Amino acid sequence: MSGKDFESLEKVLVTCLPEAELTEVRRLLFGKQLKNLNLPQSAIDAAEEQDFDLKGYVFEASPEQLRPPRTVRVGLIQNKIVLPTDAPVLEQITALHKRVGEMVEVAAMCGVNIVCFQEAWTMPFAFCTREREPWTEFAESAEDGLTTRFCIQLAKKYNMVVVSPILERDEIHGGTLWNTAVVVSNNGNVLGKSRKNHIPRVGDFNESTYYMEGNTGHPVFQTQFGKIAVNICYGRHHPLNWLMYSIHGAELIFNPSATVGLLSEPMWPIEARNAAIANHCFTCAINRVGTEYFENEFTSGDGKKAHHDFGHFYGSSYVAAPDGSRSPGLSRTRDGLLVTEMDLNLNRQVADKWNFKMTGRYEMYAEELKKAIQHDFKPNIKE
Repeated sequence: MSGKDFESLEKVLVTCLPEAELTEVRRLLFGKQLKNLNLPQSAIDAAEEQDFDLKGYVFEASPEQLRPPRTVRVGLIQNKIVLPTDAPVLEQITALHKRVGEMVEVAAMCGVNIVCFQEAWTMPFAFCTREREPWTEFAESAEDGLTTRFCIQLAKKYNMVVVSPILERDEIHGGTLWNTAVVVSNNGNVLGKSRKNHIPRVGDFNESTYYMEGNTGHPVFQTQFGKIAVNICYGRHHPLNWLMYSIHGAELIFNPSATVGLLSEPMWPIEARNAAIANHCFTCAINRVGTEYFENEFTSGDGKKAHHDFGHFYGSSYVAAPDGSRSPGLSRTRDGLLVTEMDLNLNRQVADKWNFKMTGRYEMYAEELKKAIQHDFKPNIKE
């Protein structure tokens, strides 16, 4: 069985392990066994009819005397591209709008309050090709582009916050391109945007051919359902990036991504989970799925033969909680919707227990980092 045909670790565990061993393995892998979320039969039927993976889990917090539960339902959507990469640009965008729109409808059936899509969800992840055309034609305005207008309609229709990562064209600043997540409130207002802070230069991931590091810093968006932030893709490899969203008050950090198996899969289950633990918040890791083929061959700069595809995008989207627990992932091979119900009170409960924010020596780190970025910095090594 090739990597792109392997459905999921969870499926293998359920198939191969007796119940007693399965319970213990889940505890070790996922922190604890989460309760399944009771999803409506209409949603289950729709997911089966539309051929996508649908899973739901519950993250609980302890009851408190002074604070009521702060329960929110979050939906993560992973998907393949719908049309071949050489189809007309507008047809590709329209087909993805239709596919994801149908999945958002199922999310609404499940009572989702906030939904997040994968990185650059309206297009193939063509940044490996280093070709300008036609890929730059997928770029659009974050404020009033075709996709943002589509997401505004979804938000109003379903009373749902929509996090929409796109390829942005900033017409005000010379038509510059950015890798950007647009956040639309459940009332249809565009709350703002968050640009990708860290740009990879790893193998086929030469994205600086198209856009550079973002300039929006670490914005946090106050929604009706909690304070959210968006740490796009490669930013998950940078612990300080997660930290800064947390310092600005994020209770829930989304990590919309596009990453392939041979490059990053051993790291994938760990990084967002580590960030949730270290920053006393929930994190949501979303990855696209499938293999995307391009007409013209491209190389990776590693001496190997030219090829037509990036590799297999392995999905496996999941949610992690501040107590170290995490949900099982979605399929590695199929479109999917992961619905999680979480009580945001868990963030403070875990913070009160572990005190990472209280015991962090931020003033010391800041002072030493200030020195470390100077050109004449000398490491503090004693001989």
